[in-house]
Amino acid sequence: MTVTQRRGRRIMMTSGELEAFLTTQRTCRVATVSAGGAPHVSTLWFVWDGASMWLYSVVRSRRWAHLRRDPRVAIVVDTGEEYDELRGVELTGRAEFVGEAPRIGELCAELDLPETLFARKNFGLREMPHDGRHAWLRLTPEKVVSWDFRKLASP
Repeated sequence: MTVTQRRGRRIMMTSGELEAFLTTQRTCRVATVSAGGAPHVSTLWFVWDGASMWLYSVVRSRRWAHLRRDPRVAIVVDTGEEYDELRGVELTGRAEFVGEAPRIGELCAELDLPETLFARKNFGLREMPHDGRHAWLRLTPEKVVSWDFRKLASP
């Protein structure tokens, strides 16, 4: 993934740091836009495959309805309590719907990797359980901005 960032270069994560961060973090905040233009932010688990962020969303949610109407999305993954511990990434772009909705487990080669990664990371399982309520969203980011305030302490 190519990351360019005009501001905050000193605290920007390297590609390797970004990859490690997105691979190990579990929770993100997803911002969508309602039909009336109001923002809506919700929390989800995610998985990163090295190029795209995969979200397993309830299909009867406001988030899903908003993205069906307008696929623009911003996602933030962050961590840290104290100022000098703050780290995070903002990914923006357009969400894509992948596979059947709701997902019941029909064969879909495109979902093999994200489902394997998600099941292992979030459930400790080898196979993805399907409940007939969720489906997959993929964000291949158009823009990535990152920060790691721990770098401010470095000389």
